[in-house]
Amino acid sequence: MNIKIASSNTNQTPLAWNKNFHNISKSIEEAKREKVEILSFPELCVTGYSCQDLFFNDWFIEKSNAYLKKIQKLCENITVIIGHALKYNGKLFNSVCIIKDKEIKGFFLKSNLPNDGIHYEKRWFEPWKLGDRKTFIFNNTEIPVGTIQFEYNDQLTIGFEICRDSWDDNRPANYISTKKNLLILNPLASHYAFGKFDFRRNQVIESSKKFKCTYISINLLGNESGKFIFEGDTILSQNGKLLDVSNRFSFKDYILNIYSIDLINEKNIFTYNKKNKYDEFKSAFSLAIIDYLKKTKLKGFALSLSGGLDSSATAILIYESLKRYTKELGIKNVIKKLKISNFNLFDDDRKNLKRIINEIFITVYQKTKNSSQSSKKSADKLSNFIGSKHYEWDIDDEVESIVSKISKKTKIEYNWDNHNLSLQNIQARVRSPFIWFIANTNNFLLLSTSNRSELSVGYSTMDGDSSGSISPIAGVDKVFIKDFLKYLKNEYEYDVLEYVLKLKPSAELKPLKYNQKDEDELMPYGLLSQIEFLAIKKRLGPKEILIKIDGYSSKVIRDGVKMFFTNYGKSQWKRERSAPSFHFDEYSLDSSLWNRMPILSNNFKEEIDLL
Repeated sequence: MNIKIASSNTNQTPLAWNKNFHNISKSIEEAKREKVEILSFPELCVTGYSCQDLFFNDWFIEKSNAYLKKIQKLCENITVIIGHALKYNGKLFNSVCIIKDKEIKGFFLKSNLPNDGIHYEKRWFEPWKLGDRKTFIFNNTEIPVGTIQFEYNDQLTIGFEICRDSWDDNRPANYISTKKNLLILNPLASHYAFGKFDFRRNQVIESSKKFKCTYISINLLGNESGKFIFEGDTILSQNGKLLDVSNRFSFKDYILNIYSIDLINEKNIFTYNKKNKYDEFKSAFSLAIIDYLKKTKLKGFALSLSGGLDSSATAILIYESLKRYTKELGIKNVIKKLKISNFNLFDDDRKNLKRIINEIFITVYQKTKNSSQSSKKSADKLSNFIGSKHYEWDIDDEVESIVSKISKKTKIEYNWDNHNLSLQNIQARVRSPFIWFIANTNNFLLLSTSNRSELSVGYSTMDGDSSGSISPIAGVDKVFIKDFLKYLKNEYEYDVLEYVLKLKPSAELKPLKYNQKDEDELMPYGLLSQIEFLAIKKRLGPKEILIKIDGYSSKVIRDGVKMFFTNYGKSQWKRERSAPSFHFDEYSLDSSLWNRMPILSNNFKEEIDLL
């Protein structure tokens, strides 16, 4: 039996009703032109997945229902499966609606709701009791609801699982009863994290093998609501054999994947080329930052470029993002989407890319007498390489003015022996209004350069280097950042990165004679990353971590563990005020999602005292 099936990986946004409907309607129109019989969309596609407490509002659900009716009218001569938030018997369910030839045939309801990490669906949705099937009146018509299957015709049964439904042994697919050919659709909103795609791909393959079926997962696309990145992948497997993996991390509003499937005779096995971890990170970052820029309706990026690892990584990632963006959509489309005016095209696309970057990316080296020539050289070389509009100024006069003015009033002579922290922080804070002014006057997005390692121990100046509209690399640690830059330098021959890679990480806030280095004030970054992983991801305490780490002297490890937990406990207020960050890894420090810590605590004092 041959059948034409399509998936639409849509880039949706909460409250963007017309835009979301546009992506859906265009997908349906295109699918109908291509004579597609069955079209499936991702999970909660009508509203967007990450609507959070908007799901509590009755008006929100009513509006979603109104758009579902509009979608229903488009479904002439096609079967459409679309993610929807359904109110049933006074309770809200995560569902997919089955529409055939403009008629709603039923609602399949999700049973296995995530309630950990960054997904807390049980806050908004009720889990459906697996295996239960009911009927109810929707739009004056009695239709089935629950763990349902859909008899498409006399040869094909369609079953459903929604995202994490497929993770447990007790899953909806177990309740499918059919002697026909079986197609199982898995609409999902599965966020990007290192290694997660491989898990999902293998799960699709194993599911198709276990249930002797054609199994298709359909994921959301884009930076949907600021923090989550959805890869926009469709995975197709038949009887344990991988048939297709669609393009991931696309910048398009939607991607329609069309498959002509023989449900009886197997086709050739698809060879999947796995991406390197760093290339995958680069792709995920690109989609996240470009989508974030477009959805905030801002016009570009501003960055205080110190020449150090974090700011350099952020700068080169913006360059890579725009390079990838123009490659996929074309220079002319990018100019239009970014609303760049008075742009004269060159024959050379590399020159066009540099011109675009110069128009929408401003970097500034804000030096003091404590800044080194090495960091200045690193910033100069990198800004010249990527083509940003680059400025340089010193802030010594402003720092001196503030310190002098306060000194006159307080009658205190501020010095490095007694006021070290205040004198360091004022430099970082003085830089902030300068770069904010640049961002505001250009309607640009201000990029903070905090990384996860430093966030975990509060090694940042609040309202200083932590300032920003978005903190795009806060989801990865310092070791990863350095390894990523090494990879770019070696793999893509970015020799310009040798300048930053030669530098020892330093805040450069103390006089040069002190030879300030981050690892002297903290601990080796490799050790910090290990402790952070064990404490936050594995949820281990100080005593447990102490015996799990080697590679350093016992004193260095003990001192590192003590410092980490002390600073981790007392710096939660900083993390609460950090700019939003993207989720890249299997865990994060996001205080609203993964890492919920009390602002006031005893900073693990009793636990540390036992070491």
